[in-house]
Amino acid sequence: MKNLVFILLIIASASCATGQAKEEKVAFDLRPFRSSSGHWHGIKDDGNIINPLPDQKRYEETKITEIADNMLLYQRNNGGWPKNYDMQAILTLEQKERLLETKDELHTTFDNGTSYTQVDYLAKVYTKTGIEKYKEASLKGFQFILDAQYENGGWPQYYPLQDNYSRRITFNDGAYLGIMNLLKKVKNHDSDFEFIDDSTRDKIEMAYQKGIDCILGCQIVDQGRLTAWCQQHDEVTLKPAWARAFEPPSICNGESVSIVLLLMNIENPDQEVIDAIQGAIKWFEDSKIYNTRIETFDAPKMESKYKTITKDRRVVHDPTAPPVWTRYYELETERPLFCDRNSEFLYSMAEVSRERRVGYGWYTDAPQRALNKYPKWLERIGNSENVLAE
Repeated sequence: MKNLVFILLIIASASCATGQAKEEKVAFDLRPFRSSSGHWHGIKDDGNIINPLPDQKRYEETKITEIADNMLLYQRNNGGWPKNYDMQAILTLEQKERLLETKDELHTTFDNGTSYTQVDYLAKVYTKTGIEKYKEASLKGFQFILDAQYENGGWPQYYPLQDNYSRRITFNDGAYLGIMNLLKKVKNHDSDFEFIDDSTRDKIEMAYQKGIDCILGCQIVDQGRLTAWCQQHDEVTLKPAWARAFEPPSICNGESVSIVLLLMNIENPDQEVIDAIQGAIKWFEDSKIYNTRIETFDAPKMESKYKTITKDRRVVHDPTAPPVWTRYYELETERPLFCDRNSEFLYSMAEVSRERRVGYGWYTDAPQRALNKYPKWLERIGNSENVLAE
């Protein structure tokens, strides 16, 4: 009888411990996946491997292994991921089977926060759980990133390469910077990546430095001075290049801010990095637009090829408005530049079709972030000219 009571006490104690373990809820940031998730649920695409069901349920953020298992299903045989799927979706058996059957379909990309985000998440889950399959998948993802890098240090939007603008070096939508920030974590010995062996770590650190070199090589010299960067650059010449039909070769302030902030975080910058930052900061200051506010207002419903539109936008003269910048500035003239789906150059937002006027961010206040950080950066590096003190 005493033995039975003892056994029951042990079981009760184990059950209590298990219950306490279950109560410990861990969640990792899933915001980097929102763009892809929103596209999957919001835009019907017959080209998707699987499409969402009307009542598709989702895992809570604390279900980290279930979410990680989804990532393993979506990971293609080359180590990368396709974009515009929901990593939190609770998949049906049929959906899972379809993903397993199509592992050789390699429409893999860095667009919309894809591939580098899964690699990061899987590393976190492995570090937390010690489950080997997540480590293996993360390392396979790192190899995909290394394989996709051009010899000059840049990355395309898609890999394997396609015969369209996606083979350009892509700063658009944070693709390049997302990769670089992941590699930087490894370089800085972030605790989530302690599992990476020395040989792989060396390759990742080399890829990071090549990425910095490519950024410096892509910086646009316009009217004889360093300015900023384009959304996409030619993968051979490094010159500004077309992206989508309404995304022209130009000086792109929005995408350039994250580049400058990355360069500012380099601990001991050499003169080339310092010059790149100084040139971009001076450009941000010189390209400010004053007395301008962008107003969104209700407008008659309009059906476009892409969606139903119930809003419109206009530029309003406002002496109290803080400085803003247009997304694009024309090369050589440095005029604020707009564009439409027919690739025609336009010089005011009012000339853009309503569908693109409402559906795209033509103005930005992002450069102010770099300008705000500039004084502390100058103080940290010391002995450098303040290009804003004129």
